[in-house]
Amino acid sequence: MNETLEGWTTLAALQKEGKVRWIGLCNASVEEMQKLQGIARTTSLQPPYSLIRRDVETAQLPWCRHEHVGVIVYSPMASGLLTGAISRERIAALPKTDWRTRSEEFKEPKLSENLKLVERPRTVGARHGRSPGETAIAWTLRHPAVTGAIVGARNSKQVDGIIGAMDFRLTPSEIAEVEGQ
Repeated sequence: MNETLEGWTTLAALQKEGKVRWIGLCNASVEEMQKLQGIARTTSLQPPYSLIRRDVETAQLPWCRHEHVGVIVYSPMASGLLTGAISRERIAALPKTDWRTRSEEFKEPKLSENLKLVERPRTVGARHGRSPGETAIAWTLRHPAVTGAIVGARNSKQVDGIIGAMDFRLTPSEIAEVEGQ
């Protein structure tokens, strides 16, 4: 926390000098954000958020909404797991230098759970002519605290498969279906 406090104090000074307009945090807890609010207002939080990583729903997202802090989530497709393009064979073919080969989400038993989970956004999306990844992003953006999402794409074809997520609105029953309720 000392490094964070030192960095935040520096950013607050730069903001006061007019050198930066807005300052935000990545992967911060509510407790950290509350401590830093006394130094300077947090403008934005950047946490991971997807159907696979929902832990921010209990504390960070409600706090940010209450405090009017923007939330720009990252990895809404869970590093490819929710795109429908990941398979056991594809994971086995990843180079050993790929961080996903060391991630618990890409290893058993979590891998089987995650591959099964992707069927829910695949089913809902198919009814609208949307990809599982597009549906997963739309699900993320449906949260009232989320103001934007950082999505990764390696080429224009991948962008074409997800760009429509910003205009795709899920109904309450589709949200429940994607969540497995």
